[in-house]
Amino acid sequence: MNFLRGVMGGPSAGPQPSGADTIQKLCDRVASSTLLDDRRDAVRALKSLSKKYRLEVGIQAMEHLIHVLQTDRSDSEIIGYALDTLYNVISNDLEEEEQDDSEEENSAKQVDDLGSQFTEIFIKQQENVTLLLTLVEEFDFHVRWPGVKLLTSLLKQQGPQVQQIILVSPMGVSRLMDLLADSREVIRNDGVLLLQQLTKSNAAIQKIVAFENAFERLLDIITEEGNSDGGIVVEDCLLLLQNLLKNNNSNQNFFKEGSYIQRMKPWFEVGDDNCGWSAQKVTNLHLMLQLVRVLVSPTNPPGATSSCQKAMFHCGLLQQLCTILMATGVPADILTETINTVSEVIRGCQTNQDYFASVNAPSNPPRPAIVVLLMSMVNERQPFVLRCAVLYCFQCFLYKNQKGQGEIVSTLLPSTIDATGNSVSAGQLLCGGLFSTDSLSNWCAAVALAHALQENATLKEQLLRVQLATSIGNPPVSLLQQCTNILSQGSKVQTRVGLLMLLCTWLSNCSIAVTHFLHNPANVPFLTGQIAENLGEEEQLVQGLCALLLGISIYYNDNSLENYRKEKLKQLIEKRIGRENFIEKLGFISKHELYSRAAQKPQPSFSSPDHMMFDHEFTKLVKELEGVISKAIYKSSEEDKKEEEVKKTLEQHDNIVTHYKKVIREQDQELEELKQRINTLTSQNEQLQATVTQQVSQIQQHKDQYNLLKVQLGKDTQHHNSHGETFQMNGIQTEEVSKLKEELEEWKNKHELLQGQLKEKDSVIEKLNSSQLEMGTTEQSSQTSKFGGLEHNNELQKELEMLRSQIQLQSVEISKLQMENQKLQVMTTTADPMLGDSGATAATGSELEGRLEQEIKELKSQVKALSEEKESLKQHLDSSSSTVAILQDEKSKLQREVAESKKEQDDLLVLLADQDQKISALKIKLKDLGVPVEDEDDTESGDQGEEDEDGDEEEQD
Repeated sequence: MNFLRGVMGGPSAGPQPSGADTIQKLCDRVASSTLLDDRRDAVRALKSLSKKYRLEVGIQAMEHLIHVLQTDRSDSEIIGYALDTLYNVISNDLEEEEQDDSEEENSAKQVDDLGSQFTEIFIKQQENVTLLLTLVEEFDFHVRWPGVKLLTSLLKQQGPQVQQIILVSPMGVSRLMDLLADSREVIRNDGVLLLQQLTKSNAAIQKIVAFENAFERLLDIITEEGNSDGGIVVEDCLLLLQNLLKNNNSNQNFFKEGSYIQRMKPWFEVGDDNCGWSAQKVTNLHLMLQLVRVLVSPTNPPGATSSCQKAMFHCGLLQQLCTILMATGVPADILTETINTVSEVIRGCQTNQDYFASVNAPSNPPRPAIVVLLMSMVNERQPFVLRCAVLYCFQCFLYKNQKGQGEIVSTLLPSTIDATGNSVSAGQLLCGGLFSTDSLSNWCAAVALAHALQENATLKEQLLRVQLATSIGNPPVSLLQQCTNILSQGSKVQTRVGLLMLLCTWLSNCSIAVTHFLHNPANVPFLTGQIAENLGEEEQLVQGLCALLLGISIYYNDNSLENYRKEKLKQLIEKRIGRENFIEKLGFISKHELYSRAAQKPQPSFSSPDHMMFDHEFTKLVKELEGVISKAIYKSSEEDKKEEEVKKTLEQHDNIVTHYKKVIREQDQELEELKQRINTLTSQNEQLQATVTQQVSQIQQHKDQYNLLKVQLGKDTQHHNSHGETFQMNGIQTEEVSKLKEELEEWKNKHELLQGQLKEKDSVIEKLNSSQLEMGTTEQSSQTSKFGGLEHNNELQKELEMLRSQIQLQSVEISKLQMENQKLQVMTTTADPMLGDSGATAATGSELEGRLEQEIKELKSQVKALSEEKESLKQHLDSSSSTVAILQDEKSKLQREVAESKKEQDDLLVLLADQDQKISALKIKLKDLGVPVEDEDDTESGDQGEEDEDGDEEEQD
């Protein structure tokens, strides 16, 4: 401990050891001490020395500290000290904070190199980073927090290498995502900073982090912290979101599909009191606006941008942005960024552009937002960046928006100008800016007007009608003429560049505009004079644009003016300028530095107003026309003629194609109408089929009910009306009658057999009755003579009573059979006249008809009480098939009854046989009873045996 006190600055005897010696001794102690407390104290001492002696600690102790992380995992305190020491050695943040302003830049470079070198040593063994990921999983604050800081520092120093190690580590990214769910804000906030470094320029890690539910967690943190009113934590979360979404189409699509765009709307809910915005709120809102722009950037795939734009409109985000746009008290930089954001949200999306056109500023009277913005653009007192933002917004509003272009140009036409002058239109503001004394306003207005004409030949022709009143008493001049007049007056370079870009856009692909331009005899000499002069470097850009305008006048010339035909203009160039010189001057445009900057992205971003020369869309036009104009200059008259013929042929083909396109469009409309009709008819057909199916099921139900009623009616009337129904068969055939006659004969024979069997049963029953009487007398005598046989006689009487009841049941069954026999005889007698010869006498026929009429009347009287369905059932019963079915049912019933009677007869015969055996046994026992019995035990045992036999007989019965 004395050694440690010396290291920590306590009093000690003798000379003080140097820092390097102390660090070496501490490293030896960490490596050799067996006690954990000693190693912990040594690591703590290294931590305190690591800031001052960073190089020495890093060189001598790093290996020992890594060994401590591997072996002393159980002690969180020593692990925390080791991680802090490594952080102090690797991180450059501490050195940068301690540096004074007087230190030179090379010192800072040395510090950066030192951290980078130590990081490279640490990550040389990939197991070290994997070990660090494992430690970050620990919940202990003293382990997790320094582990997060150390991993963040490693990523800052050697980002790509550490990212690759984490990427290949199992569940490496997922472990780090758990930091966002930590309840301790310090760890959670540092976890956000760690993920910022982890996701920089690595699309694979960005996708993994996004699919680990990062969007949900980050948006929750932003909401918990108060959205734009939150602190620096919100800023860190927004920076991480930008890392995940910027230039990552997969994550952008996931963000949109997850409905996270809707959760951005509350960020922009700014109150009415907009004074006193804090610097952090401005920063947060600025980052939020940038995040919206990331989703709708023009550099994204068109489909992804369009879907995000639609989602922002439907969830009300665009409306919220327009509210900020028209609010008062908003800081200038937030207002500028909001304008840029609205610009990209509406760019190329017709729905959003239409909504933006309908937005009005809260003024009295209300003015369209476009007019208010244009007023800021042409006002030279407004900040430069704000004017650039308004120009970008106007360009995005007109991008692929022919409807908006027409509305802007219409405000310049004579028929739509407000004569009262109560309101200022967009066209008037553009004309005012075009001819103002401020060159920046001239350039912005010219570019804005050029975008109103972009790829719209109809509006280019209509704009030729615009007339301007230059001064009182002078006749009005056309807008085209006024632009050329300003060009010839020698204004500022920026103004002339803007006007030349407007004229080139206006005349391109519009022969009528070229004719109007050439009709002014001063224009061509002015252009040739500008191109031919040898001017300074600043004027070279103007010369190049003049060459482009003259080339457009040649290429799109329809030769309607005799003095300015293509061939004559080419000869003029050859004489006054020279073809090579003309092509060289034309090439000045694309070789200019500002041209290259403008061609990079649609948004006009310039460091100063002097650099504001080229527009992005104009650079596309130059790229398209530069080559064709160069070829047109060198073409001969014959080639021009051939080209004219080719053009005419192409125009004819275009007209034919346009005609067929129109026909195809009409046919498509007809097809759509037919498809709609087919869909309507299909739906109707399905409904009708469903109705038919329902009706079929109802009919089946009615049929089932009908069959039930039919069966019930048959049961009710078959016994009463069987013979009458037989006679209702008016069309019965002779063969069927013969069959019925044969069946009746068979039933007669069966009936006679049954009668014989009944007679035999009657004789047997009479014998049984007589035997029962004899048994009764014997029982009485035995009761008077011997008291011991009384119980036995009672049992016998019970058995006799049971036999009597059975005989009665048999007699009832026999009577039923006799009644059925009588019915069969009646049926036979009534059917005999029908089965006779066809040559019977008329009297017999009349008797039969009378009987039939009587039978029918009786049936009608019975049927009157039935329902309508029973009436229909009666008609079916009149048919021969139903009559045969009824007879067959009757036959089957009789067969079942005969079978039952046979079974009952067999059972009765068995009972009679058993009864004979019992009677014989009883006689023997009665004889035995007549003998005097001395032993009562024998009598009781005999009685008991008789009772057992009686019990068995009862079970058999």
